[in-house]
Amino acid sequence: MSSMMMASMTEVLLYYLIGINIVTFFVYGIDKAASKRGQSQTRLSYAEHKQARPKVKFKAKKGRWRISEATLLMLAVVGGSVGAWLGMKVWHHKTMHKKFKYGLPLILLAQLALVLLTI
Repeated sequence: MSSMMMASMTEVLLYYLIGINIVTFFVYGIDKAASKRGQSQTRLSYAEHKQARPKVKFKAKKGRWRISEATLLMLAVVGGSVGAWLGMKVWHHKTMHKKFKYGLPLILLAQLALVLLTI
């Protein structure tokens, strides 16, 4: 390939990575906002939780639109790992889920290794 074509491919890849990371960051924020709206309407008091339903999970109100965990992880896999990691930190979203707590750093490291191997 010519050097001009290679430079344009690199530029396209750079724009793609910037775009997918920005989108991923805001998708994490949108999902966090949706989860907070639902929690305020379904959360039990501590006493109700302990006495009545010991296995109740705090979920968004039924019927609320949410973004699946699979979609959030897939955005990281297709290049949005930096945006996903920043979204977790800024929005404090999915920080306790092992898939995200350990999976996102592994995805990011794998992507960095891939970039370093291709240079």
